Amino acid sequence: MLRMTTRSVGFLCLGFLMLVGASSAHAQTAQEVAKRAFSSTVLLVMEDANGKPLSLGSGFFVRDAQIATNLHVVQGAARGYAKLVGQKAKHDIEGVTAVDAVRDLVVLKISVSRLQALPLGNSGAVQVGESVYAVGNPQGLEGTFSQGIVSSIRDVGTDKLLQITAPISPGSSGGPVLNGKGEVIGVSVATFRGGQNLNFAIPSIYLKELLTKLGPAKPLVQAKATKAQRTILADMGGKSTEGVVGAQLAWAYPDNPFPDMGDYSFSLRNKLRETVKNVYCLVVFYDPKGNPIDVDVVRYRGRILGGLAKRVKSEVDTSVKEITRRGGRIEFRILDFDVSD
Repeated sequence: MLRMTTRSVGFLCLGFLMLVGASSAHAQTAQEVAKRAFSSTVLLVMEDANGKPLSLGSGFFVRDAQIATNLHVVQGAARGYAKLVGQKAKHDIEGVTAVDAVRDLVVLKISVSRLQALPLGNSGAVQVGESVYAVGNPQGLEGTFSQGIVSSIRDVGTDKLLQITAPISPGSSGGPVLNGKGEVIGVSVATFRGGQNLNFAIPSIYLKELLTKLGPAKPLVQAKATKAQRTILADMGGKSTEGVVGAQLAWAYPDNPFPDMGDYSFSLRNKLRETVKNVYCLVVFYDPKGNPIDVDVVRYRGRILGGLAKRVKSEVDTSVKEITRRGGRIEFRILDFDVSD
């Protein structure tokens, strides 16, 4: 028969309270998670060989002067810079120190040090229903913090992806997904079309593996996958809309017989390795004061091979052409596309 004295019960209660205190001490409020994450999260601006912006993305410190992000954020760029959330200073990307093309991960070395890295958690212990936080720069809006849950853990071939409800938009890719302790358990990678809250993150276990392979910095142009490599996203059967971009609008394209019309053309560039088709693009026209004056939804039904571009034609009212020419601007937003077989 087990006999317990009042003293022994007291020690057991004290021990239980100490254990509870030890575990809860690691839990953080959403405000604490956000404050810590912002101090280590960056906006990435990638540029082509002419210094023109190519893409926006997010990243976070994993080592001194080392930033983790998605490979598709930097692929095709000749150079770029990182900017800490809420700060004006721009830090040049010196090169690539590790690449995992299959899992769409890359580690970059930048020209700043002595900044605290975010701790990497155990993604293998993540459970469905667990609260998570996504940090990034959607559409360039710096320091966006959103909360959600892990809605599923998907098997993708021999790998896994975390499906989360925390929103991910273009510009958020490469940002950290954190648990309630402020640990990185995933890297934001994509949101899939045709559904709600279908957002995905690459588990941190793959990033931990990549960090064991860090080497000397190599030029950015070497950050790419070979045609033979099939990415973790390709196996999901979809892509983020960051893979196609619109640019280089020209009014009254050369073969237009009516130059006084509001006809225009622009370039649709496929940054992916796979062929794409059925690209929907929203073209927004602004006046010189920055007010939107017209929009045009353009659908290109043809195919665009990986790494190539196609010239697409459309038209708006002549007045839009004249107003925009006097100092307005044009913005391209890719709404949807299909990855071709």
